Amino acid sequence: MFRKILQPFYTAYVFITFLVSILTAFPFFVLISLGNNTAARKAIYTIIKVWTKGWLWAIGMPLKKLGPPPAPGRYIVVANHISYLDPLVLFPAIPGYFRPLGKKETSKIPVVGFIYKQVTIMVDRSSLHSRARSMRLLWKILRNEGSIVIFPEGTFNETPEPLKDFYDGAFRLALNTHAPILPMIFPDTVHRWHYSAWWKFWPGRNRVVYMHPVDTTGLTISDLPALKQKIYSLMEAELIKYTTRA
Repeated sequence: MFRKILQPFYTAYVFITFLVSILTAFPFFVLISLGNNTAARKAIYTIIKVWTKGWLWAIGMPLKKLGPPPAPGRYIVVANHISYLDPLVLFPAIPGYFRPLGKKETSKIPVVGFIYKQVTIMVDRSSLHSRARSMRLLWKILRNEGSIVIFPEGTFNETPEPLKDFYDGAFRLALNTHAPILPMIFPDTVHRWHYSAWWKFWPGRNRVVYMHPVDTTGLTISDLPALKQKIYSLMEAELIKYTTRA
């Protein structure tokens, strides 16, 4: 009853702070984006990183980092996907510059979509050409700019299991580039902003749990099923462990 009464007020506070801060920063994003180069994208990334950390604290969802801190380097970062909040939590959670693989549909959202296009590599999953093009871009970014972030489940996990089945993309990229895979989990974001409705916000801790990077040196494409299963099992075990500690 207490939560039902307070949730509409808290949700209004979350949306107001989000809109005011985004609209205030939007002209700067537009000006910076005119550069249309790596330096411009990194500047936008830095603003988003600082903003998300501050905004999460202001709305009562501070990030708490657990597990072994990742050493400096370029990784293929894989994380579970269970909330609309996940893409925002990525920025304060991941050390170093990165670009995530994102859904093309999100770019159509006014204001937010413009910013989204500046920092993500967009893919249209219905298009084989788009998927192939995005993989080539990811390879180039990993080699020349920074880390790559992929949600291997592809979309929200609405099953009763800790994880949905993984797609091959992240692991195929890792095997082709021999980049290390950094698994991490977000056990709390589903409780902060539930996927079932846009208004289901509630404050509380946001844990990110890092795992040890998995080396892919010497592996070939024939190792893809085993590599995918290894990462799946690691993340599943951690989600089960930290869910019981919620």
